[in-house]
Amino acid sequence: MAGLLGTNLLVYRVDPRDPVKQERAARLMREGLVAGTLRIPHQAILEFVAATTRPVAGGSPLLTPEEARREAEELAIQFPVLFPDSALLRLALRGWATYRFSWFDAHLWAYAEHFGLNPLYSEDFENGRLYGSVRVVNPFR
Repeated sequence: MAGLLGTNLLVYRVDPRDPVKQERAARLMREGLVAGTLRIPHQAILEFVAATTRPVAGGSPLLTPEEARREAEELAIQFPVLFPDSALLRLALRGWATYRFSWFDAHLWAYAEHFGLNPLYSEDFENGRLYGSVRVVNPFR
């Protein structure tokens, strides 16, 4: 069964400030790429570009706009990218209300639930918890 990558894994892979998280994110993505077992929601690519091109803690961004664009294009070539439809949006609204997720986390969960993906790899949910039919795995724990 295929799993879904949350935005934080995409960002940690290019963030040298935490070498342990960087290595774990890179390894998980590399293994999932080789096995063909990971999917990326289009939302995560949008968030990746935004997160990596804004200044970090008063310093420089993690990536230049050109580097972020190149990375986003590579992600879109290497991994299947999933896109929302009205059913996914309605599911996200229900997840937002039911589980009290943040608005963006509700969408990530909805992608996994809608497309039948397990696990959802993220550090933004309770590790090991089952939300609907989706189990969350925090690869940094």
